Amino acid sequence: MTGGFTFEHGGRTYTCTTEKRKTPPAGTWWWFTVSSDSSRYAPFEAVSGDTQQSIRTRIVAYYEHRLWARAQPAAPRQHFGRPGKPAAPAAPAAPAKP
Repeated sequence: MTGGFTFEHGGRTYTCTTEKRKTPPAGTWWWFTVSSDSSRYAPFEAVSGDTQQSIRTRIVAYYEHRLWARAQPAAPRQHFGRPGKPAAPAAPAAPAKP
């Protein structure tokens, strides 16, 4: 399948096209836009056995996973810098009384 198409899913309109990429990785890739998103995505390369249904399934799964990942809380970042002074050594323990 080399032609573009449009479909609706989950209240969103997806517009899919194939385009040759000029930058690596070169080849023909599926690009899509979503009505509620200003970005354009090219998640996978076009292959000879692609059908509208197979592309729809892959694009919806990709985009819904992207929305899920965006909704996750941000992972705490580690502080990169000079470490502080090491802690003072612990005092020796007092001997136990009989």
